[in-house]
Amino acid sequence: MSFPFDALRRRPDLEGPDLLPFDAADRLILDESAESRAAAQDGDLVVIGDGYGALTLAAAHAGARGIRVHQDALTGERALAANAETLGLDGTFATHPLLDADLVTGARTVLLRLPRSLRALDDIAGLIAAHADPSVVVVAGGRLKHMTVAMNDVLRRRFDRVDVTHARQKSRVLLARDPHDGIDPEPDAARADGLEIRAFGGAFAGAAIDIGTRLLLAHLPAPTGPEAIDLACGTGIVAATLARRHPSLRVVACDQSAAAVASARATAAANDVADRVEVVRDDMLRSRADGSATFIALNPPFHVGAAVTEDVAPRLFADAARVLRSGGELWTVWNSPLRYRPALERLVGPTRQVARNAKFTVTVSTRR
Repeated sequence: MSFPFDALRRRPDLEGPDLLPFDAADRLILDESAESRAAAQDGDLVVIGDGYGALTLAAAHAGARGIRVHQDALTGERALAANAETLGLDGTFATHPLLDADLVTGARTVLLRLPRSLRALDDIAGLIAAHADPSVVVVAGGRLKHMTVAMNDVLRRRFDRVDVTHARQKSRVLLARDPHDGIDPEPDAARADGLEIRAFGGAFAGAAIDIGTRLLLAHLPAPTGPEAIDLACGTGIVAATLARRHPSLRVVACDQSAAAVASARATAAANDVADRVEVVRDDMLRSRADGSATFIALNPPFHVGAAVTEDVAPRLFADAARVLRSGGELWTVWNSPLRYRPALERLVGPTRQVARNAKFTVTVSTRR
């Protein structure tokens, strides 16, 4: 019996409404890996970058067990769990939040949705080459519009053999074998504006301060309470800066991306503020109680994976409003053409412009 792809659902999350829970690249990866999956024993199979569980659950439906799975997005993890329950495939896989040796040690087959970031791909390829079985086959696929020849070169730095399949339905697969020169992921490091920045592959802006964040930092005041929140923290630049500026302040940095969380922890440690910066992986602020905060800083993402969307920011604004107590402040920087001020007024409260340059606007919204 064929796998019921149409039964898969996205978990309600930050992503655009038109994104499907599977695509032709998932099907091609599964077809190209069918032979190696059929020969796999329990624990041999690893899946990395599975959006909502199509790869993991189709493999489990075909008989794979002990599947190890890493998804960067927390919403993807939750979608996988929900879809597994719906399809009666609970217990066929184990989620690994960290991109580390435990994920890939001894793996013989790896199914990979290619990340857009070459740096992220090198982190993954190096990890597999360092710890997987020497016979490992990496079946890495994606949509043609998001793939580049440079991806082949990244894989060839870690594997002696990289084969390219024929395209099908605007998708393609790269097959990597014979690993060498493996290495565990290490964050890129840079210093900017007196701050040490650390960034693992896939973290937004890498080891640099993007111009929107720089404008926000130039205008952030001292928080009035004992705690501040850096929502959608990325590499943790805002959290670390606040902690350095205000030695008595405790900061909570949160992001749903595993790469961002690892980067933010490394940034906090590099700036000697890890004792006052708590970094958590969270879906927006769902782990926070209503009315529990007085100060939130936010540089909202305007893309999810390869998709550019304006749906992310308003959901972040609404959750920030839920967590802020009356009179609490949301400090936001956003691309000026996006015109978020009406949404901030509606979802949070009175909003005033604090600063503006050619590209970005900084506002402060006061919770009603």
